[in-house]
Amino acid sequence: MTQKLISKRKTDDSGLTEKEFLLRYNSDKYPKPSLTADICIIADEGILLIRRKNHPYLDYWAFPGGFANRNEDLRNTAIRELKEETDIDTDEMELLGVYSKPGRDPRGWTVSVAYMKDLRGKHVEAKAKDDARDCGWFLPIEDDGKIILKGKDFDLETSDLAFDHEDILKDLLKRMKKDGIQF
Repeated sequence: MTQKLISKRKTDDSGLTEKEFLLRYNSDKYPKPSLTADICIIADEGILLIRRKNHPYLDYWAFPGGFANRNEDLRNTAIRELKEETDIDTDEMELLGVYSKPGRDPRGWTVSVAYMKDLRGKHVEAKAKDDARDCGWFLPIEDDGKIILKGKDFDLETSDLAFDHEDILKDLLKRMKKDGIQF
């Protein structure tokens, strides 16, 4: 004999229907974070980073990304932001992780969903646009537990990354290792 777990009641213990409950519900009862998406692009040239054009973290390097528009799916945010900042089009991405550490963004409470896309074997041309002053490809090199990002003209340390993108980078490298992705 199976037991039904979903109730067919139309009212709650206060005698309210769902419609009545929602009309009375105070959506300001709980604080809400801003939502962002970050995108990790992997290509034959390395990992794509953009150099920020605006505050906060002016001139720091970061993964492409930005704020979700109202009622926008975060995957669509990622696709839109990647196109706006780098002129790269893609329609499929894999979830990498969710980043919600308090203080990760000095503008306030921000939760980011990071996605990844492996474009190795494809011709990828990135152009800095919108909020990006520059963009470049970097090969991650791990040396004595430290990660160096080797660029065409210069190298970056993880302290050169904006926000908590060092955490995103570390998770990306773990995922690449697990999935057997190499440059």
